[in-house]
Amino acid sequence: IVLLRPQKPPKNSAIIPYNQPAFLPNTQAGLPHLPMTQLIECVPNFSTASPEIVDQIVAALASVPGVRLLDRSSDVDHNRSVLTFIGSPQDVEEASFRAIRKAAELIDMNRHSGVHPRIGATDVVPIVPLDGATMDDCVQIARRLGKRVGAVLSIPVYLYANAALRPERAQLENIRRGQYEGLKSEIVDDPARAPDFGPARLGSAGATAIGARTALIAFNIYLTTTDLKIAQEIARSVRHSSGGLPHVKALGLLVGGIAQVSMNLTDFRETPLHQVVAAVRAAAQQAGVEIQRSELVGLIPQAALLNAAAASLQLDGLPPQKVLENHFKFELSTSNLSTSPPAHLPTGNAAAAHSTALAASLVTAAAKATLGKKKYAEVEAEMKTACERAENLRRELTQAAEEDARAHEGLLVAFKLPTGDRAQDRARNEAIERAAIRALQIPLDVARKAVEVMSLAERCVQAGDLGVITDAAAAVSLARAALFAVEYNIRINADSLQKKANGESFVFEIDALIGRAARINRQTRHILRERAGLKLE
Repeated sequence: IVLLRPQKPPKNSAIIPYNQPAFLPNTQAGLPHLPMTQLIECVPNFSTASPEIVDQIVAALASVPGVRLLDRSSDVDHNRSVLTFIGSPQDVEEASFRAIRKAAELIDMNRHSGVHPRIGATDVVPIVPLDGATMDDCVQIARRLGKRVGAVLSIPVYLYANAALRPERAQLENIRRGQYEGLKSEIVDDPARAPDFGPARLGSAGATAIGARTALIAFNIYLTTTDLKIAQEIARSVRHSSGGLPHVKALGLLVGGIAQVSMNLTDFRETPLHQVVAAVRAAAQQAGVEIQRSELVGLIPQAALLNAAAASLQLDGLPPQKVLENHFKFELSTSNLSTSPPAHLPTGNAAAAHSTALAASLVTAAAKATLGKKKYAEVEAEMKTACERAENLRRELTQAAEEDARAHEGLLVAFKLPTGDRAQDRARNEAIERAAIRALQIPLDVARKAVEVMSLAERCVQAGDLGVITDAAAAVSLARAALFAVEYNIRINADSLQKKANGESFVFEIDALIGRAARINRQTRHILRERAGLKLE
């Protein structure tokens, strides 16, 4: 097996270090503006690929204000899902706990199977320092979280990587030895397998590994073969523990009937991604096969991609400012302008969700402007509650736009199911009906939230600071327009359902919401005339 070992870049090389992020670390398209001194990333792995279960786990972590889900990946063969979210240290710690608790409720490890090694419902929870945070900060978060999970949820917790309390547990593979089934018997009798926190026994939720580490790249390479042994031999040749490349962990798996080399790159600065791919390709060719395709799980630092591009193009380094998009984002940001081009064209439902989220932001601003002023002391508690609820709605609506995209993807998948005999036709029709109902549930939930935002905004118009009364009124109009947008979608899609009774319930509720919104709008305009003296028709 031919190995291409990484070479240290020359002193004058422009290889991009990870601690020099792109120009807009907190204001890039799709990222929140987080006015905090410390930013933490968490990348929990859950032992399920069920969209319904993952939806509930996402909802649990998203119930913590201040965290933002960045990515969601699932694989059926691995029977595993990976979430990536960010926030302040306190928010990430709380969101992680809620996600672990929800996973424990929904995932039974006694019934779980998958090709990826695992020990629990929440298999691993890595805490990663980003802006303003240190590795020690993440170690403390991991240890506090582990202690709480063990004590409150009675889940055995093993600390790994930089948070490890035992040297042998720094390597995650040592903790995962024997997987859930092996650990279930060993944890009781073997002192070396005793957890750092929690009981020395496994329940249906299994155990959880919690640690602190630097940014990791999860990268899979599929080969043009179904021979598992070839993938296993290539994995053995490239992983560090077998004498291969530094900072590379690798397994040979069979995924979807295709041989896969599944890898974690723990330090892409020392062992660049392109050198790992080259090593796998050389080993594959020596075994008589090729690389079919590669796959990224979760997110990847931009520097890793730029380094790979520079190597492929034989550029002598590629500074971030040489990338056009980075350059103009920097120029716009320094000019107090913003640019957030969507990754894809939005649907009407997604646009409505984002519009209602913006309306909720206006409510938050109006309520905050009222707080702390003696003139409005009587409504202080009410405005504080409105501010908190509006912020929760904003977060939920932003997530709804992403859920809408996934729902429509599910509908497209259902339409592509095979037809021919009765059984296939029936299965396809049932799948389409389920997917269509799911695609209706999301805009209906947006409609409910739009009316709730209107109600909060109306109250701000009625009792809030007179200086922001028109902003609150704008929130009413914006949310009402979004309501009309989802109404169109609901009516036409409800009519297309095979079972008309299913569609009638959606139409009945949207009618009621439209009526309520009309009353709120009329009342808001009346208040504007009375409080602000506006001349409105």
